[in-house]
Amino acid sequence: MKRKYILFTILILVAISYLFQAKIERMLSPVINRIKGTATVSDRIEQYGAQARERMKPYFESAGIHYPPSHLILVGLKQEKILEVWAKDSNSEFKKIREYPILGSSGKLGPKLEEGDKQVPEGIYIIDSLNPNSSFHLSLRLNYPNKFDLTHAKAEGRNNPGGDIMIHGSSVSIGCLAMGNEPIEEIFVLAAETGIKNIKVILSPVDFRKTDLPELNHELPDWADELYSDIQRELEKLKP
Repeated sequence: MKRKYILFTILILVAISYLFQAKIERMLSPVINRIKGTATVSDRIEQYGAQARERMKPYFESAGIHYPPSHLILVGLKQEKILEVWAKDSNSEFKKIREYPILGSSGKLGPKLEEGDKQVPEGIYIIDSLNPNSSFHLSLRLNYPNKFDLTHAKAEGRNNPGGDIMIHGSSVSIGCLAMGNEPIEEIFVLAAETGIKNIKVILSPVDFRKTDLPELNHELPDWADELYSDIQRELEKLKP
């Protein structure tokens, strides 16, 4: 009986973690840091850098791009469940380096509107910080909500558009992109060595270079057409 109770408790804790991962990360961060130690970004580069670079090396060589690149674009495609990595040298065009499967996300096609809607945002973002002590192994924090998101939230009277959107490790996520631990080590190291000020992130409902938005059974905001035109224009710059 005791064994069943322990198993039941573990399952409940796993379910809670799955549903409330962003809030739990904020709440548990001090505890995790005490357990793991407060590592710096440099510590993680020391820990994972050599192996991550070795795994990425053939992809950069194939694309003819030096490592680390001068600029980086990450393209998250929600319907396709793919994260593309594009890079350039200071004197070259962007070239596709590789793509990773997105192992965990949530929600449906359409932008994020408020805290708790479980939506992965859609738009054009930057990386505002790297978290070397994430409870989801490692993470890159996006600047959601950006100016576009905040402008439309204010116009519509939405006071809590949400936040704490990450690209992180692990394989489950609510509102973020879970990439798995080995891939996030590569993405984290690449982001750190490229410099987060040189990185753009495009999150799109579909790959507008190949397909149109499918017919949806839910309504999109009036400003979605403007958003998708901006996203499509950015994606059109990235073609093999």
